[in-house]
Amino acid sequence: MMQVRGLLLLLALILLTATAEAGKNKKDKVKKSSSECEDWRWGPCIPNSKDCGLGYREGTCKDETKKLKCKIPCNWKKKFGADCKYKFESWGGCSVQTGVKTRSGILKKALYNAQCEEIVYVTKPCSSKIKSKSKAKKGKGKD
Repeated sequence: MMQVRGLLLLLALILLTATAEAGKNKKDKVKKSSSECEDWRWGPCIPNSKDCGLGYREGTCKDETKKLKCKIPCNWKKKFGADCKYKFESWGGCSVQTGVKTRSGILKKALYNAQCEEIVYVTKPCSSKIKSKSKAKKGKGKD
């Protein structure tokens, strides 16, 4: 009985050692295939179909090229590009002359070396509906 336990313990130890070595070899392979180039220039995300959704972007560094998977949200602001991230203020008041309201955004982050404007302005039509305050407070504070 003691010999069986010893044999099982030895087999378990060998299995653990083999698994650890296999994991180490996989990590080494990943390190070897990665590029030593540090000055990558990335292009815009190009969707696989239409103007949004899954796609890819190409990068170049010296004589190397790479492709990365990327995604363009379907509600992105086409005017700014999907790689330009902005912090927007609240919407301004409605202009009676134009029928639109405006807000500005300040550049927060430019991804993949994108060329982005520092400040952008967006407009949208004023809503024709007047929101009722009584509906918003429905069920609250009834005496």
